[in-house]
Amino acid sequence: MRDIIRELIRLGPIPSYSEATSEILDQYSDLLESIEKPVTDEEAKELIILFSPDDAGDLNYAIIHLVETSPNWPLQDFLTNQPNSEFVEVLINRAKRGGLWK
Repeated sequence: MRDIIRELIRLGPIPSYSEATSEILDQYSDLLESIEKPVTDEEAKELIILFSPDDAGDLNYAIIHLVETSPNWPLQDFLTNQPNSEFVEVLINRAKRGGLWK
């Protein structure tokens, strides 16, 4: 796993937009933008756990785009065992629309 992903894991899940400071959102944004694609399956699973409860300034969509580059996307077994989240649902629905969800 790359150090940049480890740094994101250390920061933990992205806080909600209403609770986060602009500095912390910028920190997540800078780290997410620095990740070279594709991500590994292991990295994708760690990124999914970082979803904010709200959009958090589009940071969740940055995660979605990274996760979808993993080699075994859509990681169906992993996604179906995640807590119900708007953004996990977005990932599942995108995989279904793309004909990748079985």
